[in-house]
Amino acid sequence: MTLNTSATPLLVVLGAGDHHYKAWPLQQLAAQHAILLLDPAPEAWTWPYVAGSWAIDLTDEDLVAGALTSLARDGHIAGITTYMEHHVTLAARLAEDLGLPNPNSAAVHACRDKVLTRQLLDEHDVPSARSFLIDDAQDAADLAAGLGFPVVVKPRGMAGSAGVLRADSAEEVRRAVKTASGATVLGLDAYALPGTLVEEYLDGPEISVECVVLAPHDIRIVAVTRKRLTPEPRFLETGHSVDAADVLLDDPTVRDVAIRAIQALGVGLGVVHIELRLTELGPRVVEINGRMGGDHIPLLVQLATGISLPRAAAELALGRIPDLTPTRQMAAAVQFRYADTPGRIRQELLKARPVQWLERMVWTLPVGATVEAPAQSINDRIAHWVVTGHTADACDERLAVMDALVAVETTEMRALRPVATHHTACVR
Repeated sequence: MTLNTSATPLLVVLGAGDHHYKAWPLQQLAAQHAILLLDPAPEAWTWPYVAGSWAIDLTDEDLVAGALTSLARDGHIAGITTYMEHHVTLAARLAEDLGLPNPNSAAVHACRDKVLTRQLLDEHDVPSARSFLIDDAQDAADLAAGLGFPVVVKPRGMAGSAGVLRADSAEEVRRAVKTASGATVLGLDAYALPGTLVEEYLDGPEISVECVVLAPHDIRIVAVTRKRLTPEPRFLETGHSVDAADVLLDDPTVRDVAIRAIQALGVGLGVVHIELRLTELGPRVVEINGRMGGDHIPLLVQLATGISLPRAAAELALGRIPDLTPTRQMAAAVQFRYADTPGRIRQELLKARPVQWLERMVWTLPVGATVEAPAQSINDRIAHWVVTGHTADACDERLAVMDALVAVETTEMRALRPVATHHTACVR
């Protein structure tokens, strides 16, 4: 696509992502800014939202920097941002090198590297989990025995809970190390540091805190997300809920841990997504992401509060102060459907008619696609839907309505079992 340089200043966006999840944030950015999209293979769905798009290898930092230098020299670039975990460090480094507003590339790198995250949190006395980078499976088993079972084994630089497993014995630790060391999701292995961690298990419900960092000492918490997870030993998200009236927004310990975590890593600007476990000893950090949350969490925040996290990220990247004034007092929730039996999706059944509170219903895998059960990663998601309501309880009731209206049938593969059987289950 030819770049329209008359539509300047341009906001450079690194990576488009999957249209099922990322069309909305890109649309939010494009509503107020002229977008130059850099992506390895820009897809047609992005074209209505951009002033131009370049096909470029985003793993080649020198190539990307060289491509943007002349544009920046001519004054055509006003800011650089991304909503993709893959590119947060590159976006921060490019903005730094070009003298544009940035979050501090070293801090964003520390968010991507779970080893550095834990080290910095420990140095600043921010409660998290004891964590160790291991050399091999036996080293992991020995460390786990010292920590005490259960433990969590995870990759050093993945996302989406890929390869994260609870282990309750030395043998389970050894198996989990094999899983974690080979795990990837959405091609993140090309952008992540290799390595596997053994961590202290944190018991308690999981939340995320959606923050906007205006300056190192001006951090705003705009929403709290309640998470639903698959049964352990995996920790895949099955849904999220955001309530503008969530009592945790006024919880001083949640606020203190979230803010101190951001300051410990040194993030000075941008939208940050912090995952916490609410343990008996108080909130403890699971991980910190130097970007807005995925899984439609920014959409839930906008539906519940009226605050657009993508637009806030864009304003900060352009050196402006975003308007974070809530304009809604609602709740919103998303639910993801995984298969109950492994196999191929044979038939999808949708018996629901559009209703006012159903914001969207999306099939993310086609008929014929192969899915694992229990799910191995977010790649096994078959469908999702988003609902709104005046309260979180109302959203839960509406998720249950959709649960009864939407179903998927999978057929076990003959290559895996001698007799193919059929299984139909309501969406959960």
